[in-house]
Amino acid sequence: MITTTNITKRFGDLQVLKGIDLHIARGEVVSIVGPSGAGKTTLLQIIGTLDTPDTGTVIIDGVDVCRLRRNEMATFRNRHIGFVFQFHQLLPEFTAIENIMIPALIAGEPRKATKEQASELLEMMGLYDRASHKPTQLSGGEKQRIAVARALMNHPSVILADEPSGSLDTKNKAELHQLFFDLRDRLGQTFVIVTHDENLARLTDRTIHLNDGMIQTDETNTEQ
Repeated sequence: MITTTNITKRFGDLQVLKGIDLHIARGEVVSIVGPSGAGKTTLLQIIGTLDTPDTGTVIIDGVDVCRLRRNEMATFRNRHIGFVFQFHQLLPEFTAIENIMIPALIAGEPRKATKEQASELLEMMGLYDRASHKPTQLSGGEKQRIAVARALMNHPSVILADEPSGSLDTKNKAELHQLFFDLRDRLGQTFVIVTHDENLARLTDRTIHLNDGMIQTDETNTEQ
């Protein structure tokens, strides 16, 4: 479902990625781990079309996204890729349900149908009673669940998560991690997760270890 071939990326004199070949199947939950500066976030941003590689290809659902024009890439990103960030990135002036609706409204979907779907996602997250709450009225764990719901809004091919539980306490970390696997089992959702959390990495289907811009190991886990 996702295939990268010979992905390289340089920032000035620093070679961040040095030829990344990777395949992720539909419905997999894959973690990417490694020391700071290994290239994890850069790789995630390239897969997510937020950045472009110097060389190589990124194929998502049969589309070579590196060949898309800027407006085509933005449309593809909106339709096919969901993002979850460490600090949720919710818009403070909007309510929980409005934050969830944003990707579909950007895509031009009808507001009524969008609100109905957002309500269903809120219920799936166990946060239906928080629909009218703004981010300042939500706990850290609730904010991340809203962010996950927003990422799911357009039925993306993949959700890319960058340190999604990095700002959460132990209880909320465990609940968020379980949510990822529940969504994979319920929706067949694919996840690619950059994390320093070894507990989460061990639970994923595969763990890819990056070091010095290269894949050091790609291991299938047995603790799911």
